[in-house]
Amino acid sequence: MREITFIQAVNEAYDEELARDPSVIVLGEDIGQYWGGPQGDFRGLFDKYGENRLIETPISETAILGGAIGAAVAGMRPVAHIMFADFLGVVGDEILNQLTNMRYMFGGKAKVPVTIASYSGAGVSTAAQHSKCVEGLFMSVPGLKIATPSDPYDAKGLLKSAIRDDNPVMFFQRTIMNLSRDKGAVPEEEYLIPLGKANIKKAGNDVTVLAIGTMVHRAMVAADMVSKEGIDIEVIDLRTVSPLDMEAILNSVGKTGRLAIIDEEPLTGSAASIIAGLVAQQGFDLLKKPIKLVCAPDTPVPFSPVLEKYWMPDENNLMEAIKDSV
Repeated sequence: MREITFIQAVNEAYDEELARDPSVIVLGEDIGQYWGGPQGDFRGLFDKYGENRLIETPISETAILGGAIGAAVAGMRPVAHIMFADFLGVVGDEILNQLTNMRYMFGGKAKVPVTIASYSGAGVSTAAQHSKCVEGLFMSVPGLKIATPSDPYDAKGLLKSAIRDDNPVMFFQRTIMNLSRDKGAVPEEEYLIPLGKANIKKAGNDVTVLAIGTMVHRAMVAADMVSKEGIDIEVIDLRTVSPLDMEAILNSVGKTGRLAIIDEEPLTGSAASIIAGLVAQQGFDLLKKPIKLVCAPDTPVPFSPVLEKYWMPDENNLMEAIKDSV
């Protein structure tokens, strides 16, 4: 099977969906013919589909998402490219009071099939205003789905599913993976990955590890490290944090009796803390030891590469949590 980069997979997903469905449009900054997206997501697509399908906007997140919501209610299937997840605070009212409420408030008569695509995450020294992970923040918003792919295969399959969904979906691309030249296997034939279906990256019997985005790769490294000490962990890539695949999580915890969650967000209000609460509520009797959370400190993301590396949770932090669990 051929191997392509994360951004190439994302580009292919956009290309295929734009070709398949004329109602698919993209609104965003710098997505036109001169740049093709800040990281190349849309490279070559403007020349292929034109200015009515890839709509280059002013530097206004409010205009991007507001236009996408209106287009969706009018029958289009827009992607709002908000660039960095940090800027989603600018469109807070549109997300909290409009986008996620409209289908419910209008009794299902109006569909709002908007995909919000954003770069997220630290690791490339883009400082506190361009490095946030905000999954936990938006998990509290009813009516919103949240996808967090960890490799090119998932990126393409989840993005295509997000665009086809009749509900609002946030699609977060970890910046460090976007900029990586690492490749992954992606089939040339079309495929979809359903939202809400986790992936068991490695089966194991001693400790369940749930990981999100970049942290999936660190969890796999930790799995190799602890295996040398006779500890066999099960690594689950959540893929989406909303909807959450509680069946897969509880099945695994029922097998291992132990759970560690690694999440790049600061601990308070993180996706990890929300998931831990759900597991404690629904599967308390399955647990042999307390749940371990491996998260970033409750501070902004530092600019300094040395401090940023210290700030981000890694395989060593996870390995310590795993050892404390057994």
